[in-house]
Amino acid sequence: MKYLEDFVPGEVETVGDHSISPDEIIEYGKAWDPQPIHIGSESAAAAEFGGLVAAGTHLVAITVLKLVTHLPKVAIIAGLGWDQVRFHRPARPGDKLTVTRECLDVRPSKSKNDRGVVRNRITLTNQAGELVLSYIDAILVARRPADHQNAGG
Repeated sequence: MKYLEDFVPGEVETVGDHSISPDEIIEYGKAWDPQPIHIGSESAAAAEFGGLVAAGTHLVAITVLKLVTHLPKVAIIAGLGWDQVRFHRPARPGDKLTVTRECLDVRPSKSKNDRGVVRNRITLTNQAGELVLSYIDAILVARRPADHQNAGG
């Protein structure tokens, strides 16, 4: 388990990869963002991006999935918010997307000794290394339990 004390400002970590298929883009689009560019209708080819692209919320969901399933798991108490969410370029069928986390800062709580706030820059890049999505998240993370602090884990 990764606790507040384990986060180091400046640390950069590759969290995971995800290859996005046309079927996944269409399925997500139909359920959550049924615009032509996300559901594969014929008009998508004539649209701004020249074909099928993943919805922005789909891309955010991919980053969240990779972050919460990455090991070691983080002792998250709650998500506090996302800032500076930016969609830099579209994700297309067949793209291999990589999620990276950069720890920006760690702040122990002043009112509750068992937790603190971690802010991370989350990025999603494609197989060419091009930035697709970026945002800054703030998460409330538990401190290491007292009975484990001197035991190293």
